[in-house]
Amino acid sequence: MTGTRSATMIAVSCLLLPLGCAAENAINVGYSERPPYMIPMADGAPSGLTGTPTAKAFKTAGIPVVWHNVPTNRQLIMIHDASTLNCAVGWFWTAERDGFAKFTKPIYRDKDWMVLANAALAARGDTTLRALLQRPETRILVKDNYSYGTELDKLLAPRRASLAVSTAASGKMVQSIAKGVVDMMFVSEDEGHYIMAHHPGEQTRNLRLLHFKDMPHGPERHIMCSKAVPDDVINRLNKAITLK
Repeated sequence: MTGTRSATMIAVSCLLLPLGCAAENAINVGYSERPPYMIPMADGAPSGLTGTPTAKAFKTAGIPVVWHNVPTNRQLIMIHDASTLNCAVGWFWTAERDGFAKFTKPIYRDKDWMVLANAALAARGDTTLRALLQRPETRILVKDNYSYGTELDKLLAPRRASLAVSTAASGKMVQSIAKGVVDMMFVSEDEGHYIMAHHPGEQTRNLRLLHFKDMPHGPERHIMCSKAVPDDVINRLNKAITLK
């Protein structure tokens, strides 16, 4: 996830409540700048494919929010805290996360996964994802503590020990691929096309978007909340979420 603003930037938005409402009445909502999914606005709230429906859901439900633009690992720490009202934007459901978090209805449904690769890997000419992953020399970059959905997670599991794990923002990960430090990373179709359209030409000239016939569909993205968040809040958000 990319970010040009401070990762600790905090903006308070007391939605549908009188100005000066108490911060303790608000829910802390974490997100990381990651276009086209999440793009910070002037008031600190996120816009974008997942940011906009999340902000709209909280506003429609009349739930006050404190927005936190923080790294993803920090968001996980927030959600693990079962004593504080915390949520995070755009996370996939997994069985592990279900043990420490609550999830709303989906706020966005991804299109197919794609591989963002450097030109050298693309030139190998693999026709399936399984063939690509079976090459032991393929250097795969993954985000720390990320899930790529049930199907991709299963495919990556046998290679877990050899994966290149990064805590960097997505922009830095893209640079690593363009420079040939690693060979590839997984991106959604939306994110992949955004990267190719908006990253500097000196990077994209050495990048390729690959789609394989056995590539799984992207999972659904949710608002993920700590166990401290009441079920009533989850229900109010679900009623406000408009994705069908």
